Parts: sequence; C-alpha cells; structure tokens
Amino acid sequence: MPEVMFAGPDGRLEGRYHHSSEPNAPLALVLHPHPLHGGTMNNRITYAMYRSFEKMGFSVMRYNSRGVGRSQGRYDGGIGEISDAAAALDWMQAVNPNAGALWIAGYSFGAFVGMQLLMRRPEITGWISVAPPAAHYDFGFLAPCPCGGLMIAGGKDDLAPEPAIHKLVDKLNTQKNVQVDYRIFPEADHIFAKQADQVVEALEDHVTTKMVRRTMALAAD
Repeated sequence: MPEVMFAGPDGRLEGRYHHSSEPNAPLALVLHPHPLHGGTMNNRITYAMYRSFEKMGFSVMRYNSRGVGRSQGRYDGGIGEISDAAAALDWMQAVNPNAGALWIAGYSFGAFVGMQLLMRRPEITGWISVAPPAAHYDFGFLAPCPCGGLMIAGGKDDLAPEPAIHKLVDKLNTQKNVQVDYRIFPEADHIFAKQADQVVEALEDHVTTKMVRRTMALAAD
C-alpha cells in the first residue's frame, strides 16, 4: 500500500495507491467524507472500499483532499475538492494509460464530489455512492447522468436521510439508459458502524456484475 504524493491544484496531495499486477487492470478512485467533520482517506468505510477494489484486481487510490493529513492547501467548500479529485484521477491515468475501465467510489461528502467528477470525466464507466448527502447538496447537476451505478443508504441515517436519497434515485432512474442499483440497509446510521461488510458485499456484487456485462457487450461488438 505505497504512499504517494502528487501535484494538486493547491499544492501536493497525499494518497495511498495499490498497483494491480494484472495488465491493463481497471482503475478505482475512492473519496473520503467531509474534511471539516473528520473525514480522511483512513475513514473505515473509505478504507473498506479501497481494499475491496484491491481484492477485485483493480489499481486503486484513496487520498486526502486539500488541508487533510499531509495534503497541502485548505478546505474550499467543495469546488477545490472536485479539482483535487480530478488531479488524483489524472495521476492514476498517467500511471495506467491503458486501463480497462474507470470507477469512482465516494462516501458521504465524497459521494457528492465523486458525482461531480462523473459529470466532468466521460471516461468514467461506473460509480458507487454511499450515503450521498442528497438533503444538503443539490444533485440536480446529474442531468443527464452519464451512466448507472450503485447507491447505498442507511435507514437510520439522520445526516443523509434515506427519503432524500430515494427521491434522487427515482429521478435518476427516469433518465434514458440510466439504472441505479439502490440498496437500503435499514439499521445503518450515517457511520455504518456495523455495516462495513454489507457495504463491501454490495460493492463487489455490483461491480462484478457490471464488469461481466461490459465484457460481454465488448465481445459482442
């Protein structure tokens, strides 16, 4: 799990990167929760998703956004954090110019940043959003959403209430060629204290299914 430092738009950013032994392996970028509320790349759910992609053979990175850990700069209200995510993606793509696919996975605030990045990078092929803060941020920018993905909500989450996430999912599912795999963990609150394994199982199930379908579709062309 090598430590990496790479150039961000507001100074150097700190990350952890696993390089797959598979040639042209798919890539995954994992984004942490809100930096002003203790969110770092070592967050338990963020780390669990990182290890899950590693286990599936991906080259995967998690990183600290500006002002977090050893990353330079300071919190920028989400705008600069989107640029940080783009810089992390640029670094991974430079190291892996022939990657077979590209996934983003975000938790809480990281889910918001990840979905913003999705709209800016057409090469992204899949996404995971855990507890996206749909009641606090406007996700109307997902119009149209470029592809389907996995969205996870906690039934007892007061910070990212399930009804607001459900409303977002319903809106996305009305869009052409978009199908959101929506999973609710009834007993989970915002920190998913006892549901990390469930998050990992859902992620691996969704990603594996999508990757198999994509391989079959490419083979049929």
